[in-house]
Amino acid sequence: MHPLLVYLRRNLRHPPPPLRVLVLLTAVIAYGTTGFLYFELPAKPDLKWADGVWWTLVTITTIGYGDFFPTTLGGRFVVAVPCMMFGIGLLGYVLSLSASALVEAKNKELRGMSKVDATGHVVIVNYPGLGKVMRVIEELCHPTALGPRTRVVLVDDDLTELPPELLGRHVHFVRGNPARDETLSRANIDAAAYAIVLSKEPGLARSDDRNLAITLAIEGRSGKPHTVVECVDMETEELLRKAGCDSIVCTSRFDAYFVSSEALAPGTQAVVDELVSNATGQQIYITAVTVGTPFRALAEACRARGHVAIGVRRDRKPMLNVADDFAVQKGDEVVSIGPSRLEAGGI
Repeated sequence: MHPLLVYLRRNLRHPPPPLRVLVLLTAVIAYGTTGFLYFELPAKPDLKWADGVWWTLVTITTIGYGDFFPTTLGGRFVVAVPCMMFGIGLLGYVLSLSASALVEAKNKELRGMSKVDATGHVVIVNYPGLGKVMRVIEELCHPTALGPRTRVVLVDDDLTELPPELLGRHVHFVRGNPARDETLSRANIDAAAYAIVLSKEPGLARSDDRNLAITLAIEGRSGKPHTVVECVDMETEELLRKAGCDSIVCTSRFDAYFVSSEALAPGTQAVVDELVSNATGQQIYITAVTVGTPFRALAEACRARGHVAIGVRRDRKPMLNVADDFAVQKGDEVVSIGPSRLEAGGI
């Protein structure tokens, strides 16, 4: 049988609610219009079909403007009373359908079953805990970073419902395996600006295998956001780099650095916290250099904008505290400390 006939037969046997409303509304309007004109037209020959439709709509919505009304016995009791009764029932049915649709849409959003239509958003993959996710969102959406209007999408396959704290931050939730294309498509990963993959189980090296699979799934798509992947084992860095991720944050590496630095120079952690947090202090910024120049001139240009130049990054390798006559090349990046981000091309 032709697919169109199968579709029509299925809908005729079990019509969807919108089709039911349309059929009922059409039937009531047709009944009210023809009945009103049938009983009232002999006494009011100037009535038109549009007047009958208008009176029927006003009656079934219980508005009753009074510009048209039946004066005959048949018009009142044969036509008007049924239109009033059916109108109230139909209106209640429509309101119940609307309320059910809104509740269902909200439940789907809370349970991560809906699809994201945002662009330029941030996708956070994995939910290791509320505290860590909230801190990441606060840092990203700070006014000095991406801004409070940045939309954030959380992707996780174990979280059953979005916590109220994240709901209050207008975070969109997508539930599913983040290593599958279907889940990434619902998160609209191809149109995202950033994809941040957190360790599902912080401190356990087995989280790296999961993050590696997620990274391959993201980088294998046509749209490639800037990916930042967290790993536990330093040996996983090379695999993640081969997978194509843009940046890697190895927690075990920084834990060792912080412990040793704090032991040798107490207070180091507090200084680093001031430099990397968007909420307090000043931050470290890396800005592209558009023209070749000695580092001395570059430092003076940064100082004029309230920044302190502390080094240069070339081919992703940082070189700090370079000499004043160090030749900065076009394509290098200046590493500076300042209150806000420098505009590329402005130095």
